[in-house]
Amino acid sequence: MPKRHSPRSARIGDEMQRELMSLLREEVKDPRVGRVTVTHVDVTPDLSHAKVHVTDLAGREHAAETVAALGRTAGFLRSELAHRLSLYTVPQLTFVYDDSIETGMELSRLIDRAVAEDRKRGS
Repeated sequence: MPKRHSPRSARIGDEMQRELMSLLREEVKDPRVGRVTVTHVDVTPDLSHAKVHVTDLAGREHAAETVAALGRTAGFLRSELAHRLSLYTVPQLTFVYDDSIETGMELSRLIDRAVAEDRKRGS
């Protein structure tokens, strides 16, 4: 049975998250990338692949466009990571949209609305 997560891959994922945020903010000039936040990076135990979870301030409706733009910059980002990280090989990057923040905000609004309706009924 293979190991699902190792402390080393988690540590490398955290380091990659910080460096990717810096690269996206300072180096990537593609306007299609927009205002992207890297929420998490999952690195396989053998360090061959990294799944980069991102969210875009433009919202869920731009998710496919954002992920496609990031996919086009993956080679550049990987080569820059090679300069910044002390790894023998840098994992292949795969970008996926993370809508957990938006989902959490929706749930919070629904809860607030339900609480407000309960207060109206109770008074």
